[in-house]
Amino acid sequence: MPISDRIGPHLPALRRYARALTGTQSSGDAYVAATLETILIDTSVMPEGGDDRTKLFGLLTRIVSSLPISMTRGAGSVAPGMEAPYDLSGVPPLGRQALLLATVEGFSVEKTAEILEAQESTIRALLDTAFADIAAQAETGIMIIEDEPLIALDLAHMVSGMGHRVTGIARTQAEAETLWSDSRPGLVLADVRLADGSSGIDAVNAILARTTIPVIFITAYPERLLTGERPEPAFLVSKPFNPEQVKVLINQALLFTPQAHAAA
Repeated sequence: MPISDRIGPHLPALRRYARALTGTQSSGDAYVAATLETILIDTSVMPEGGDDRTKLFGLLTRIVSSLPISMTRGAGSVAPGMEAPYDLSGVPPLGRQALLLATVEGFSVEKTAEILEAQESTIRALLDTAFADIAAQAETGIMIIEDEPLIALDLAHMVSGMGHRVTGIARTQAEAETLWSDSRPGLVLADVRLADGSSGIDAVNAILARTTIPVIFITAYPERLLTGERPEPAFLVSKPFNPEQVKVLINQALLFTPQAHAAA
């Protein structure tokens, strides 16, 4: 396959990432141009086989690491169209790269480590630090809809550890609607099947009929949400869940949903 066909589909995301990383369109595009020039000079930097997207982001990372990065404060420091109510300029360069790769571009911790040529443990530590920085800027109330006590406690512990506050845990649809009304959280973590046979989906729909906040479904029944017959959730985690994935999704939702900041 021609090299242009392999990298072409990934260029919009690469430009978005580079702009978000540097804080300006011109700087980001300059790094992307340098990446493309490198490929044109020596196509062996993009060997065939494997994940072209990961390889392309890895090449950009190597180019970025060889040149100074100018960080710009404010809304321009995130991807166009995804303005965040948080200032990320204080996050160290490597941590910022990890944060953007995981939240904006959706790379796993493993892929992020591969792109940044770092240990997975290092990436997890960087993400935890970046997440804590976000939480320090705007503490957010997070409501949990979950009927399994151990899972609910694990989620509550994780949310608290990230620097946010748990507004409460609901085990049924009725409890969820009452809890939302009483606590007005900025984000909801929701299971699908609840203790009394009621539906977490119905609970969320009732809440979303009265407000606009991000919802992350954590469920053993993803097929109940991924039907293709109605708008599907932007954030969905299958049980048993990976805590790192949930943390990334929480911060992705809070970073790029201004309503969450306003509701908290």
